[in-house]
Amino acid sequence: MSLAVAAACAAFIAPVHAQESDQAGVSPAPSNSGEVQTVVVSGLRASLGSSMNLKRNADGVVDGIVAADIGKFPDTNLAESLQRISGVSIDRSIGEGSKVTVRGVGPDFNLVLLNGRQMPTSNLGDLNGRAFDFANVASEAISQIQVYKTGRAESPTGGIGATVNVMTARPLERPGMVASFGAKAVHDTSHNNLPGDIKQGSATTPEFSGIYSNTFDNNRFGVSLSASYQERNLGFNQAAVSNGWRGPWKAGEGPITQSSATNPPKAGEVYSLPQNLNYNMNGVQRERTNGQLTLQWAPLRELTTTLDYTYSENKIHTRRQDLSAWFNFGPSVSTWGNGPAAGPLQYTELIPGGNADIAMGGADFATRTQNKSLGFNAAWKTDDLKLELDVHKSSATSGADSPFGSSNVLGTASFSRGDTTVDFSNAFPVLSIKGADFTKAPQQVTGSVFQNGYMKGEIEQAQFKGNLKLLEASSLKFGLSANEVKNRSAISTQQRDTWGGATKPSDYPASMFHQESLSKYFDQFGGSKNPNLFTQFYTFNFAELRALTSKLTGLPELYLPKNTFDTDQRTQEKSKSAYLQFGTDWNTAIPMHTNIGVRYETTDVVSTALVPAATGISWVSANEFPLSFGAPTFTTLTGKYKHWLPSVDWDADIRSDMKLRASYGETIGRPRYDQIQGGTTLDRLARDFGGTGSQGNPQLKPVKSKNLDLSWEWYYAQQSFASLGLFYKNLSNYAGQSKFTDTPFNLHTPVGGALWNEAVSKGNCGTDRVCIRNYIFRNHANAPGVTRGADDASGNATGTIVGQPSDPVMSFEINSFSNQKKERLKGAELNVQHMFGDSGFGLSANYTWVDSGLKYDNAKVGEQFALVGLSNSANLVGIYEDKNWTVRAAYNWRDKFLSSTFDGAGPNPNYTEAYGQLDLSVGYAYNDKLSFQFEAINVTNETQRVHGRAESMALFVTQAGPRYMLGARYKF
Repeated sequence: MSLAVAAACAAFIAPVHAQESDQAGVSPAPSNSGEVQTVVVSGLRASLGSSMNLKRNADGVVDGIVAADIGKFPDTNLAESLQRISGVSIDRSIGEGSKVTVRGVGPDFNLVLLNGRQMPTSNLGDLNGRAFDFANVASEAISQIQVYKTGRAESPTGGIGATVNVMTARPLERPGMVASFGAKAVHDTSHNNLPGDIKQGSATTPEFSGIYSNTFDNNRFGVSLSASYQERNLGFNQAAVSNGWRGPWKAGEGPITQSSATNPPKAGEVYSLPQNLNYNMNGVQRERTNGQLTLQWAPLRELTTTLDYTYSENKIHTRRQDLSAWFNFGPSVSTWGNGPAAGPLQYTELIPGGNADIAMGGADFATRTQNKSLGFNAAWKTDDLKLELDVHKSSATSGADSPFGSSNVLGTASFSRGDTTVDFSNAFPVLSIKGADFTKAPQQVTGSVFQNGYMKGEIEQAQFKGNLKLLEASSLKFGLSANEVKNRSAISTQQRDTWGGATKPSDYPASMFHQESLSKYFDQFGGSKNPNLFTQFYTFNFAELRALTSKLTGLPELYLPKNTFDTDQRTQEKSKSAYLQFGTDWNTAIPMHTNIGVRYETTDVVSTALVPAATGISWVSANEFPLSFGAPTFTTLTGKYKHWLPSVDWDADIRSDMKLRASYGETIGRPRYDQIQGGTTLDRLARDFGGTGSQGNPQLKPVKSKNLDLSWEWYYAQQSFASLGLFYKNLSNYAGQSKFTDTPFNLHTPVGGALWNEAVSKGNCGTDRVCIRNYIFRNHANAPGVTRGADDASGNATGTIVGQPSDPVMSFEINSFSNQKKERLKGAELNVQHMFGDSGFGLSANYTWVDSGLKYDNAKVGEQFALVGLSNSANLVGIYEDKNWTVRAAYNWRDKFLSSTFDGAGPNPNYTEAYGQLDLSVGYAYNDKLSFQFEAINVTNETQRVHGRAESMALFVTQAGPRYMLGARYKF
């Protein structure tokens, strides 16, 4: 396959005809003047050699990955390939790489291009940030990936960590007919470890891919077509404190008393308590379809035109069953770890009535993400001048792919939970429940939530570029561009807050619920064998139970998602830019090359939001205060910013095989889309202590980074090198989460009102919310706002209590965003690639160290800003290759890092613990046309864990499983 391997500008200049190399498929090094060369690559060693040449011949610091052959990228997932590059770490979703962090800079601040064009993003699970999800793109049609770690005037803005350019093959780059077809069988072991009610299909699924490329009319016209289809059935099981850790409280304050605690938090320390503990089992079915059509025409020797259309679709169907217990911070007994941020080693909440809920929920929802891109390029090239016009229109759309919505939950419960204990002393939290009696208190449907989410990103971009040769060793690059980026996110929520029971237990046949044992679904964790673990739970068929409940209640519309959106937020960014970049070779004693440039960019932001107007608060159960909403209203806010962005690159060939580099550049990273969306949106469910909401800020400025890079590179053999790079980033205007307290819509709450206060004083209820509700219903059943229902199975009164005008106004904590801090980030990258002569063996290793002073203080109460994603990482890859066999073993490791500054309860840290994964691939070439491949992902069956302020404060503990693939590819 002919692949562009050249200077950093290779992504933006039309390729010339291929020149095959005589040495293992690797082309001679192109000059630093920016001339693009293409290579024919065949084999893993040749791929590594081509990637090395890309690094060597670039302006600034550039790394990359080149396909080993047509339709044969090193990994089946692009993000998994990118993590092999020094400084690049990945986030995983459903066992696959999805997003990249580069040099400690998170996914939202790394720009992804497709053939030099900015790509839109859309992800229902990410509140519509700017992070590109590589899981949507199959690797078979990709020819190479270029990772630009230093800023250049000619590069589009948006990448502070890196700009990642994904390149696909072009037919005129390699004249003649090239075609291949591949098929794989994928066996995902995680699918076998799921309850029957959520298993989908077989653990073994198919993948197909093909690519065809040909040229005609003396290689003046070319066409290429690539397509792939992949199915995967998988599962993952997770123990989670999904609603976060309440607190932190200072020692001596909050729910914990010294008399009820062993080794209680000491003076000066803080502590937190879990809001809940949830065990969930998830069955996932993914279907991914990719395709690209490219037409090229060169009517003149100087002119090449390209028209291309790219399509991808990623469909994910999720079924879930869970078991959970919620805590209300009543009387308790506990044992504590040491501070300064103390977490409970054991926490027992005393429930003498034995009538709390053992909650068991189910979900069945599906989403679909589609990416479409239509582009046109015209490149004119003479000996001294190159001109290029590139335009494209692209979109990314995510939405529901199920009649049950894009997310949902149908709650069930047995109201027979007594004293409840969680043991957090080991990696896996162990739940114990006393008094559970599913015969006395049969399982029944409780509350439910049905959501429909919709997100769409659109980009229209026009770029004009030129490269003028000056004298013998200089060039002037120049360009103009105009972008319009639109983003829309909308959501509707249909929520029924009947958490005390939607009807009565006898309405549901026992045959609808299927008994399961929890421990076997977490067999990779030692705690799953703990005899104290409460293992009995029940699953159900979501569709059948939903239909029955809909019929029983006579309210079928409440058990389906709405047809209209409650919240609809839209942003528009219009950017214009221009750049100049002058490069020259210096004929000095030590050959040198310099590139000096500047880019000017201005952006206008318009943000419009349709948000629901809250009208009241109802108290429906012990700690459930759902809001009611009226007609939605629109609001519009605006913002504007402009920047001058200089860049300087210098390199010197201190020996024919050794190079020094230095680069300085200024780059910007735009705020996430949800950060600049206007309108105040209140969360539908409040608590007795208040509610929460969110509001964007379109006046946010981009993060600006002043970047300095130094590197030494030694290319001591044809496919071997060593390098050491140092980098420094001075970041300003970093946008972080902040909160402010407000009273939007002046909503009145029963908490602290006349009836509440009377129950506290005359009913001797204290803070017992169940007691307060019983007192009000039994003494003021006809008071304004009070609607009494029947007593539940435990003898407690049910019904609603609506806030009245004389009651207090509820306060809401509103999450928003602000430009908060300046900070410095520094790091080092060490790379070694060595091929052991003609033995066929090779080794590639790298280590990245990164550091910043902006870290989270676990003992501090309240909001904090810290850099997320900051971590050290390492890779070790061993290969063997001969005429027939290709073997690669790749180990990737990422150190512990801060992944979020908020959990489900508020401002609290999320630390993703260190994780390492071993992948293996073995290829056998039967002949020049037919080859076979075996791959194993996560060979050692690693698990993942996220914790809070202390290691004992588990947030997410996840088990999946290895994945194996066996396939064949035929080249025509």
